[in-house]
Amino acid sequence: MSTKYNVAERFMRYVQIDTTSDPTSRTFPSSDKQRDLALILHDELQKLGLQDVEVDEWSYVFATIPSNVTHALPTICFCSHMDTAPDCSGTNVKPILHANYSGAPIILPDDPNQVLHTDDHPYLLKKIGDDLITASGCTLLGADDKAGVSIIMELAVYLMAHPEVKHGPIRILFTPDEEVGRGVEQLDMQKLNADFGYTLDGGPLGDIEDETFSADAATVIFHGVSAHPGYAKGKMVNAIKLASEFVAALPKDKWSPETTSNREGFVHPTAIEGGLEKASVQLILRDHDTQLLETYPQILKALAQQIVASYPGARFELSVQEQYRNMKEVLVTVPFVADYAEKAIHNAGLNPKRAIIRGGTDGSRLSFMGLPCPNIFTGEMAIHSKLEYVSVQDMEKAIDTLVELVQIWEKHPWTQA
Repeated sequence: MSTKYNVAERFMRYVQIDTTSDPTSRTFPSSDKQRDLALILHDELQKLGLQDVEVDEWSYVFATIPSNVTHALPTICFCSHMDTAPDCSGTNVKPILHANYSGAPIILPDDPNQVLHTDDHPYLLKKIGDDLITASGCTLLGADDKAGVSIIMELAVYLMAHPEVKHGPIRILFTPDEEVGRGVEQLDMQKLNADFGYTLDGGPLGDIEDETFSADAATVIFHGVSAHPGYAKGKMVNAIKLASEFVAALPKDKWSPETTSNREGFVHPTAIEGGLEKASVQLILRDHDTQLLETYPQILKALAQQIVASYPGARFELSVQEQYRNMKEVLVTVPFVADYAEKAIHNAGLNPKRAIIRGGTDGSRLSFMGLPCPNIFTGEMAIHSKLEYVSVQDMEKAIDTLVELVQIWEKHPWTQA
């Protein structure tokens, strides 16, 4: 294994810190334990000698690698999120290093039913000979996005030790709560004080992602008619049944996560709750085309209206909340930001590939908050699952890419950017 970077040891240490975010919480961050990692990163950044190191009241971690050139350059931000997804346990993660992967199935020891093999995970075929890290079978790994955190930290180590690598000012940002869609909700952009950014939260080696979904959340509340169940004939309208009928009426062969790919959008019910008089359905709405996404609530409204029309006294309410928008809408105005990343990937000895994200990142929101911010690969794969894994060599190549990227920006003074 390469000794140029210490990313494997760093990563395996970070993933053992439970930072699961909580989608039901209204606090920020949504779980106090995310601050545990924030404080560790703060201390490590201080020891490295970075400037402006801070953990603020919201658990954002900030730091600056100062410019080592005299000419004016834009400030570049590298960002990753500290939390892990609540979809799968992140408690007591036991990372395992599988050196020199042979291509054979990897049976995770704490649950032998959890098996990584190339039939289900074809990316593994490209990783033969690499050193892979998995969890032990009972938890997710946390490569999403502690791989990104580790890569940025190792970049800081490298740049502080190698002043011959010329670069402009670099801001480091670690965020909480990305997995519950609130990652930059409390971020002070003036404090961040950066001009362009990159999230380190992508997957396959060589990918640069400059396009995400546009996303909304919707709530449909159904109001029924209450009556004693023994004397309910001709009177009762059960809101639970209205909500269930609404969900059952959603298309089964399209417009859902399980039936779409590439740039196809979907509507996805994520929760249903309530009682006789009132029941609600929570949904997420996703499409790469923002104008098309804006038609989705009308379709849902028509469907709900059709259902309540058959039940005298029933009614419904529909509310929609914007979550994030396709970063492409901003990045097309500053194409050099993604172009520089593509060139850096090439300079690191890889074949760059432009890709889309069927989801969002902090970069989606950041782009619309004034920080154009595409997404760079980390090697994290099978995310949000017990089979999550990452290649050490992929992480090392991501560090190489960032080293190349800061040098590309150094050759483009602020007046040109």
